[in-house]
Amino acid sequence: MPSILKSLSLIADPTRVRILLLLGQEELSVAELQEVLALPQSNISAQLAKLKSAGLVSDRRSGKNRLYQLDEPSSKEKSAHEHFMALLEAAGAELKEVKKDAAALKVVLRKRTRAAQAYFDTLAGKFGRHYIPGRSWKGLGETLLKLMPPLIIADLGAGEGTLSQLLAQRAQKVIAVDNSEKMVAYGAELASKHGFSNLEYRLGDIEEPPIENASVDLVFLSQALHHALNPERAIKAAHAILKPGGRIVILDLLKHQFEKARELYADVWLGFSEAELHELLGRAGFRDAESSVVHRESQSPHFQSVLALATKA
Repeated sequence: MPSILKSLSLIADPTRVRILLLLGQEELSVAELQEVLALPQSNISAQLAKLKSAGLVSDRRSGKNRLYQLDEPSSKEKSAHEHFMALLEAAGAELKEVKKDAAALKVVLRKRTRAAQAYFDTLAGKFGRHYIPGRSWKGLGETLLKLMPPLIIADLGAGEGTLSQLLAQRAQKVIAVDNSEKMVAYGAELASKHGFSNLEYRLGDIEEPPIENASVDLVFLSQALHHALNPERAIKAAHAILKPGGRIVILDLLKHQFEKARELYADVWLGFSEAELHELLGRAGFRDAESSVVHRESQSPHFQSVLALATKA
């Protein structure tokens, strides 16, 4: 345990305070800390080195990773350690980032649990990896759609409406919203051609969808949020049009660094981390948010898709 003066100098840095508070809850790797704190790896490693040198943090190897945790005080140091932790908590209370860190930590720990289950996943069925007559993702998807109750659904940023038409097979009504006149015209033509009388296309923006407040049961934002100028406004708009107890489903790109996407695909945002989606949903008034990475493309730049769901309180 470092001296009082040394301890005070260590927690004068906000990043070190955030790291210590996180390690007080769970032992974490550098990569996990990087995901929670959204800071460069070099910055986190440098701060950990200082904390370890001061005797506040220790580490252990676990497979390929090195996990860091708060160092346990000796019996003689317990009183000083308790005082230090009280100071640390007080310092953390002054940092608005600490609350976000707590939410991001939950996401990281859920991902760790899923990673631990990956071994068993490899032993399970090889669905989709080998050809088996009569078995397909389309068949499975169609089956699951049949089980969906007849809801009023808003598909925001629907494009030509491929998803909307799938949902319309079972939904009471689907409202497909897109800001492209050509997309709306093309989608409406397809809906008419296929006989979907319960599928309506509307021209509008996902940040201000032309849908009455508290009128839909389910909102889909499928690969649309990264095109929004203001994603937070889009999610708040989705919250407004949902009935109490209604749900939002966001399928989007996981945060990436492929800058060319802005030019190639007119992307405004380079995807979203799970922690960012949880934060946006929470600020909009949603509860019971859950998320997972559901797909990784095999070809470079290996885009990944993240699925997030939440309920309107």
